[in-house]
Amino acid sequence: MSTAVTHPFLHLAPLTAARFASIEDRVARLLRTEQDVVIMQGEALLPLEGAIRGTAGPGTTALNVITGPYGQTFGDWLRDCGATVIDLPVPFHTAVTAGRIREAFAEHPEIDFVSLVHAEAATGNTNPVAEIGEVVRERGALFYLDAVASVGAEPVLPDAWGVDLCVIGAQKAMGGPAGVSAVSVSARAWARMAANPRAPRRSYLSLLDWKERWVDGGRKALLHAPAQLEMLALEACLERIEAVGLDAVMARHASAAAATRAGAVALGGGLQPYVDEAADAAPVATTLRAPSGVDASELVTRALESDPGAPLAAGGGALAKEMIRVNHYGPDATPGAVRASLSALGAALAARGLTVDVEGALWAAEDARR
Repeated sequence: MSTAVTHPFLHLAPLTAARFASIEDRVARLLRTEQDVVIMQGEALLPLEGAIRGTAGPGTTALNVITGPYGQTFGDWLRDCGATVIDLPVPFHTAVTAGRIREAFAEHPEIDFVSLVHAEAATGNTNPVAEIGEVVRERGALFYLDAVASVGAEPVLPDAWGVDLCVIGAQKAMGGPAGVSAVSVSARAWARMAANPRAPRRSYLSLLDWKERWVDGGRKALLHAPAQLEMLALEACLERIEAVGLDAVMARHASAAAATRAGAVALGGGLQPYVDEAADAAPVATTLRAPSGVDASELVTRALESDPGAPLAAGGGALAKEMIRVNHYGPDATPGAVRASLSALGAALAARGLTVDVEGALWAAEDARR
């Protein structure tokens, strides 16, 4: 006779609409927004793409700021929607400025949509959204922001910054699940979608479906069965942040970033911060430039052999040979993770015959985080 295997994850009561709505309310409080917040049942690429396809079309002229790989993706989506796209590429080792945005508007006054990534975990930079938001508001353009990496590591304030579409995910600095994400939507953005004949309908990408069948209905009936495990994990993540305080979570990330940057400089061996100015460096992750003649991916592989738990990765794509990422976010935004990363990198550099000062790096990191 077979015996049924029981597991608490396999016998969950259905997630009610009321509980789903309460989790959305917690996300709204996290963002300090009065806008509608919609939790979508997929990784953050779902609302990122859905928000663009809902608001952009052949009549759209979009300024697409590229400070990393996601900006490049947004440009592709915008073009696919039929929008006229003005790309504003910025070197990945720096950040865009409000002045550059103002210049773009002066050159192209027809711009009515601006897409921007707040913090690029892939390249380690962060952009001054508050200042950029002022310029975008002056021009009346719709402001779309990818805050997936930044939320939990630095302030994300859609209302104060005039952001019309702000997408977040919980899998990085929030230390939560990857399978659900959220977007705050302004009244202007809803109106743009309603007027867009190409906005997705009856589609997993459709924000308008959520607006008409969920938000406008008083959040009484869900569109489809929610991803229960991910929703419960998101709820637990939000509870944890509320318990310790968002300011404390952000301070932990800022401390880890400062310690990593200082420690990497003190370590030597030719290792340098990839982002030139500390003010442009994202607190969610620190990127480092590999020494001349050293393949970053090989260096990371060797470093992880000495400490498999260090939060290290090589850069993606074309950056794999030159960039090292220290992913000190979520549970790894700790002094221990920073020390482990510096020690592992020091061991890998020393194995290549390069002169390093691991003890000096650890002292510099400790001093920087105080």
